Amino acid sequence: MAITAALVKELREKSGAGMMDAKKALVETDGDMEAASDWLRTKGLAKADKKAGRTAAEGLVAVKSEGGTAVAVEVNSETDFVGKNEEFQGMVASIAAAAISAADVEALKSADIGGKPVSEVITDAIAKIGENMGVRRMAKLEGANVVSYVHNAVTDGLGKIGVLVAYEGDDAGMARQVAMHVAAASPAALSEADLDPEVLAKEKSIQMDIARESGKPEQVIEKMIVGRMKKFVAESTLLNQAFVVNPDLTVAAAAEEAGITITGFVRLEVGEGIEKKEEDFAAEVAKTAAGG
Repeated sequence: MAITAALVKELREKSGAGMMDAKKALVETDGDMEAASDWLRTKGLAKADKKAGRTAAEGLVAVKSEGGTAVAVEVNSETDFVGKNEEFQGMVASIAAAAISAADVEALKSADIGGKPVSEVITDAIAKIGENMGVRRMAKLEGANVVSYVHNAVTDGLGKIGVLVAYEGDDAGMARQVAMHVAAASPAALSEADLDPEVLAKEKSIQMDIARESGKPEQVIEKMIVGRMKKFVAESTLLNQAFVVNPDLTVAAAAEEAGITITGFVRLEVGEGIEKKEEDFAAEVAKTAAGG
């Protein structure tokens, strides 16, 4: 596969590696972007996987609860200005309310709001506000009790990050602290049992390759990997993460002290994983002035 300048640029932006390192990674992996990212990590050349999940689109996440059921819904817009628009906020809140009874995001698009399906409500808003919009994701959580938390809230239940936490027990205040922890720490799963086996296998493979670069004997490497994978699981799973409120305790231990058990969580962040075209500000102003 031909290694183009565009491919090298994309990998540099994704990994933070230098131009020559990015090009070499693509050559070594025949242009496979994911494999090239892993190659850079193995060689210790990637400064960041970091940009892959950064917010790259605008809009709002809304949370809504009814009894032991709660939903989080992401509705995207082109600019942050629309997220501050009261009509847009009202629409997103209505969509979240409709999501309580919807099985998934496709069913939500057909759900009724004021006599119209959500998809038509979105179309009307696009025509009125003049920006592209869409219902991108929804996630539902059920449990004995569910609390919600919104980070960077613009109004009640609407913001940039929406978190739901299901729990058993009576301490809603503690459960809300856990929800705030989820917003900050962004765990990948509740526990080790909930982690994707492919994610674990891939991380172990990467760590083995990194360890082999040290030149240590295989039996030493095996022991190193046990420790590294234990650390990976601790950092990736909610119950095993150090609790942001008291880092001396894991989230599970802190919850146990408070007399509750965390049974599930959802975290949605606006624009997570979406590529957003970045335009030079001066060029944008010139384009606008020219009527473009």
